[in-house]
Amino acid sequence: MTTCRSIRRSLLLAGTFAGVFAWSAAAQAPPPGFSALDKSNPAASKQDTNLKPHPTPPIATAQDKLPLDKIKLPAGFKAEVWSTGHPGARTMVLGDKGTLFMGTRLIGRVYAIINKDGKREAKVLLQGLTQPNGLAFKDGALYVFAINKVYRYDNIEDKLDNPPQPVELTEKYNLPDTIHHNWKYVAFGPDGKMYVQVGANCNICEINPGIHGQIRRYDADGSNMEIVARGVRNTVGFDWHPQTKELWFTDNGRDWAGNEGPSDELNRIAKGQEGANYGFPYCHANGVADPDVKKPNPCAGVTMPAALTGPHAGTLGIKFYTGDMFPASYKNVAFIARRGSWNREKKFGYDVAIARTAANGSAKIEPFMTGLLDEGKNEFYGRPTYVLPMPDGSLLVSDEQNGATYRISYDTPATASVQQKGKGRVR
Repeated sequence: MTTCRSIRRSLLLAGTFAGVFAWSAAAQAPPPGFSALDKSNPAASKQDTNLKPHPTPPIATAQDKLPLDKIKLPAGFKAEVWSTGHPGARTMVLGDKGTLFMGTRLIGRVYAIINKDGKREAKVLLQGLTQPNGLAFKDGALYVFAINKVYRYDNIEDKLDNPPQPVELTEKYNLPDTIHHNWKYVAFGPDGKMYVQVGANCNICEINPGIHGQIRRYDADGSNMEIVARGVRNTVGFDWHPQTKELWFTDNGRDWAGNEGPSDELNRIAKGQEGANYGFPYCHANGVADPDVKKPNPCAGVTMPAALTGPHAGTLGIKFYTGDMFPASYKNVAFIARRGSWNREKKFGYDVAIARTAANGSAKIEPFMTGLLDEGKNEFYGRPTYVLPMPDGSLLVSDEQNGATYRISYDTPATASVQQKGKGRVR
């Protein structure tokens, strides 16, 4: 645990960073603390220049106020509250002994969600960290990535009440300390290596391709770094196809280039294509040349997305479903959390979609969990950030806006309509 002084310092940093992103887009020059590299031109985007990111509430929504009754699912599925009381809920990983570990961004906490006396309890495991969004679990150890700081907590599930001093791996991983788009997503791949996102250090700019805009992989101790994808603006979710073992990742499109995009992406690293270029900053979506950062033939040599996931959708967590609870048509389908837009006048996202992949490397995006966005009122009630298939075949969805997780389960449609009452609506 950090000292009170370090906690205060971290919270001050968090407040400064939040303030940076609340700047009025009407300003032509970036405000102090914002990336001076940024080449976006809000005035030329023909968007409302008062658009700004939605703040994440510092406290969780009371359980009886959660928007469960607004959730819509296909027939036979139901939603219920699985846990609450953890503000800023984002990344989820499951420990060997059943502990759910959850990362956050600006709130600087890592939670442990446990069963205690027959009830689920969320406790603050770590705090005072700088955007500890990146979590992974392997061989009893919890790995925590907080921008460029990397810690490993050994035998953590036996020490939840008194976390041990971590093994620090920061120097070995040697990650950049820039905060912009560098809240991490990390995961161990089928090859046993740690895969790590290093996002672009701006909204849109020329980046150093040797440092930013990458997905990297390492040995677990941080040695033997390789770059497996380049030209990636901001992926905060990836997973491996259960059959092909190919890596699929989401990528957030740039802001201030119009309400309709460039769209977020779902990408695939085909076998033998490690190190491929996915376009940023010159080429976006299905071959859209950037209007502000230009070069001749900007999309030459760029690997195009498997699918587009929507304009400013905030596409984050992705997991392939391999469980047995859902109908067979969902086997090996990818579930994708879309946190929702801020740089768009007509809001989009705030849901969970699915991607049905094809043998040729393409994918089809379909709705799955909707209802948290009222399109008529242009209002949202929750922000899904990550998904996690559970051992029993159910699916957890974390909601950053409300500090809660929902459990999605399936029963035959004949009985689901009865069970669904008060637990989210069927669609």
